[in-house]
Amino acid sequence: MKRIVVTGGAGFIGSNFVRCMLATYPELHIVNFDKLTYAGNLDNLNDLDPARHMFVQGDIADKAAILKAMNGCDAIVNFAAGSHVDRSIMGADDFIDTNVTGVYNICEAARELRTPRVLLVSTDEVYGSIDEGSFTEDDPPRPGNPYSASKAGGELIALAHFNTFGTPITITRGSNTYGPYQYPEKVLPLFVTNAIDGQPLPLYSGGENNVRDWLYVEDHCRGIDLALRKGQAGQIYNIAGGNERRNIVLTRKILDLLGKSEDLIKLVKDRPGHDRRYSISATKLKALGWAPRMDWDQGMALTVQWYRDNEWWWRKIKTGEFLEYYRRQYHDR
Repeated sequence: MKRIVVTGGAGFIGSNFVRCMLATYPELHIVNFDKLTYAGNLDNLNDLDPARHMFVQGDIADKAAILKAMNGCDAIVNFAAGSHVDRSIMGADDFIDTNVTGVYNICEAARELRTPRVLLVSTDEVYGSIDEGSFTEDDPPRPGNPYSASKAGGELIALAHFNTFGTPITITRGSNTYGPYQYPEKVLPLFVTNAIDGQPLPLYSGGENNVRDWLYVEDHCRGIDLALRKGQAGQIYNIAGGNERRNIVLTRKILDLLGKSEDLIKLVKDRPGHDRRYSISATKLKALGWAPRMDWDQGMALTVQWYRDNEWWWRKIKTGEFLEYYRRQYHDR
């Protein structure tokens, strides 16, 4: 592959993927196609080589724009998505536009252009909650909130496209991802940045009942790359961190790394339909040669330190629109 399009490449995982690919493949050129919604950030890309990385502002819900961007590419990797459960509960219109209609537009463009490879980045949340054991790719989706439902809808459109037209589509479902450049509405960067400033950490329902599997962003990117290059079209591959932690454990870990008191923990009313536990098996991807490399304790230390060292990046984010969202989300809880 010489030229790939990365949609949503100014976001958290997308920008990390762009960096990982440029570092791994010296001959690769990336077209970075991003709408620049509130979570898209050109600061995530400001030190990349313009000879190998071209940014194009656009929306995958715009069929003509994504068709133009994909023309002549060897592959497309789609990260573009509405991705925050809490925001999807406030209103799901944008999630459906991007996660369903946008995915359909990518599939149609790939069919028209005969794009050799299409990889759609999805989430373990499409499976819903599981009390014991872990989901495999053979388990049916049972999404429990508007965000995960929209992601599952996009997946089904894509798989139907493969089945009907033979469009070479592969899907990955990653577990909760953490690392640098994550927009601070998500629990880990929100709690880190709040704690740095001595502000309360709004923890849902005590943090005892909700379990997430944490995957370091570089491990996630390597898994996506492997599925893109060696995965079979029409197949789904889970990417799991193997680090299941209760949310209270995550919260205490952050406070410990920052040397802050647990008095900062503020218990708040749970969100509607909150899934209890996510857990997926990555056996299928491991059979292709992937395995996570980052130890959770080390990854957490690196991530917290990054936010400590890069206040210039997140302080300007936590103003304006973010403050309005934060007020709406937590004021009455």
